[in-house]
Amino acid sequence: MSEKNEEKNIPAAAAAAPKRKIGGLGRGLNALIEGSYEKKSERLGLVPHPVNSVGLIPVGQIQANPYQPRTHFDQDALQELAESIKIQGIIQPVTVRQTGTNSYQLISGERRLQASKLAGLDAIPAYIRKADDQQMLEMALIENIQRENLNAIEIALSYQRLVSECNLKQEELGDRVGKNRSTVTNYLRLLKLPPDIQIGLRDSVISMGHARALINIDSMDQQLALFRRIVAEELSVRRVEQLVRTGGAADTEKKPTQPATPAVPPAELKRAERHLSERFGSRVLVKPGPQGRGEIKIVFDSVEDMQRILHILQPA
Repeated sequence: MSEKNEEKNIPAAAAAAPKRKIGGLGRGLNALIEGSYEKKSERLGLVPHPVNSVGLIPVGQIQANPYQPRTHFDQDALQELAESIKIQGIIQPVTVRQTGTNSYQLISGERRLQASKLAGLDAIPAYIRKADDQQMLEMALIENIQRENLNAIEIALSYQRLVSECNLKQEELGDRVGKNRSTVTNYLRLLKLPPDIQIGLRDSVISMGHARALINIDSMDQQLALFRRIVAEELSVRRVEQLVRTGGAADTEKKPTQPATPAVPPAELKRAERHLSERFGSRVLVKPGPQGRGEIKIVFDSVEDMQRILHILQPA
């Protein structure tokens, strides 16, 4: 049968049906969301969505989370995520709260929202839930701690904000983020280190192990001195722990230098050499050393000449 005849045998209803366009949302999630709404206007977020539901919301209606703990996102990683979204769609909806008619505020999913904009999506799936400001902060912080590749200082700062701004005790905080209390405490102690060391940890100049060893030093000057030595000598964590345990960290402090001994003027050295050469009848060299030390060298030409010099040195 020719292709032309095949076309004639296509049912009229099927031929008349418009082709369904699959957007950048991913087939499964796209179908799930479209199937839950009867009106296109509701799917596109033109009317309020009920709380605890998932709907398509235009990206222009979603405001950034003012409590977002991260201010910097790797642009290369965002672009990679955007390319993935173009192919696979949004795998997991972002989470928002409704702040007004056709107005939403992001709770979690900042990277997904930014990547969706880069991918050119007009609307993205979002889970709408009810949350006050404190819940917004708590959810944003916990989501970042659990999902993002945060450095140790960012984690510590997030823990501190949860304790101070969300009024969580360390035990409660551990339960919320799935960590035991000692782990939470170790992170919070990092914030007691001098700023230079915190920056070094943030920028991966030193590791978490180095920082935990430095915490056990009481003196800030000793902490900074050992930190500089770690960087300069590329000390291992084990070596740093050994220095702290044996008290060797104190040796890294800059010790006061002894006052420099005034140098002997060259003219005076020459005068001394000339005087001694005349005294012994041989060549005499005067060599100054560090901190006032030095040596006097008498040159002899033979055994007899040496005996003559020794005779001169004998007391009268």
